[in-house]
Amino acid sequence: MTLTTIDVVSFGYLHADPPEATITIDLRRHFRDPHVDPALRHQSAHDLPVRQAVMATPGIHELISATALLADAFDAGPAMAPLTIAVGCAGGRHRAATVAMTLAKRLAKTGTPVRLTHRDLDKPVINR
Repeated sequence: MTLTTIDVVSFGYLHADPPEATITIDLRRHFRDPHVDPALRHQSAHDLPVRQAVMATPGIHELISATALLADAFDAGPAMAPLTIAVGCAGGRHRAATVAMTLAKRLAKTGTPVRLTHRDLDKPVINR
């Protein structure tokens, strides 16, 4: 059985409550934040240096693989239902957006329709 479109949503916890989702991945405490690097702070996942920094974080590839396996498990279930995977970090500009982009690309390679939404990617940097 194939799911309908999988929605992958990136977001920042500091902007608003997390979106409603079947699976929510919280990157805030376990994965280093590019925001702490002044050279990356005002960049976003639109910028290659940010994507490279996030993807070089130990454990991030394993997390993306595990999340893709979770999506496969939902796909194997007996009922077809919508699936939303929300990926959050503090501001939604660096970690969450990069992981969501990478996850969406990986899921799409299997032929599953994927819709990627970045709720907070283009919002201003939150000074903290």
